[in-house]
Amino acid sequence: MKIAIIGAGAIGGYVGVKLALAGEDVTFIVRGANLDAIRKNGMKLIMHDGTEHVAGNVKATNDYAQAGQQDMVILAMKAHQVEAVAQDMPKLFGPDTTVVTMQNGIPYWYFHKHGGPHEGSQVQSVDPTGMLVEMIPPRRVIGCVVYPASELVAPGVVRHIEGDRFPVGELDGTASERVTRISECFGKAGFKAPVLDNIRSEIWLKLWGNLTFNPISALAHSTLVDICQYPLSRELAASMMREAQEVAHKLGVEFRVTLDKRIAGAEKVGKHKTSMLQDIEGGRAPEIDALVGSVVELGRLTQTPTPHIDTVYALVKLLARSMEEERGQVRLQPLA
Repeated sequence: MKIAIIGAGAIGGYVGVKLALAGEDVTFIVRGANLDAIRKNGMKLIMHDGTEHVAGNVKATNDYAQAGQQDMVILAMKAHQVEAVAQDMPKLFGPDTTVVTMQNGIPYWYFHKHGGPHEGSQVQSVDPTGMLVEMIPPRRVIGCVVYPASELVAPGVVRHIEGDRFPVGELDGTASERVTRISECFGKAGFKAPVLDNIRSEIWLKLWGNLTFNPISALAHSTLVDICQYPLSRELAASMMREAQEVAHKLGVEFRVTLDKRIAGAEKVGKHKTSMLQDIEGGRAPEIDALVGSVVELGRLTQTPTPHIDTVYALVKLLARSMEEERGQVRLQPLA
């Protein structure tokens, strides 16, 4: 299968190497140091057990037209980065090209084939101008939830931390030929990619933790276990999760695990810094609207009060704005 992966970061690099080693025709759409490194040395993957794999047969380019039409396009970047590449993506599309979206949070296509009173609604916090719906038509999309953890440790080098699950699903819940083909392709590469009949429920399950622990960790400079074991922050997380659960229920979503079990799962991860905390410490723009702002928006849409989520959203947005204005980073430093 001819596959383009937009972004060769932690997840894109991991997925790309495994697909290439399984025999797929992989092209990375990348820029800068990553582009130079992949062209020179291929893409390297260091697995959690220390074994190293190099996909030397991959292509890398920053020219979408040069990459040409693909069978599958994997969008492997954070939600707030998608708009910057959206206008070029149609250059990768043939008549039957599918787009696998690997963003955390509520996706721009959420209400496409959703059914009910909100069918076709636009998620303003994720796609404020409508560009994503226009440039990346939802009819091409296969939803995907990313569970593995990995990190880009150097240009063209990804270290896998844990996990191999990438559940996929059609937006209307059908077991189509194309989603089955994608599931099998991922399975051949060593991933677990079951076809789900309700991809939105799985999106909410992942989001349930992200919308709470990410911003709390960024504001408090604390790890998952710290948040879960400190009574005040644990109760704040639980309050945010209860609000989100009510929003999801009004949209027809049921959670297959309890709130307490979800918090316990985060606690077991231990001294892990969330991606938002890592971005705050690194001076990078954090991913806020797809993870938190979208739930605030859906709360308004469903007439569901979300006071705890609203408060945390306001604070982390202000932090991000301050960082942008000062061109700075925020991190705890040990006293001399």
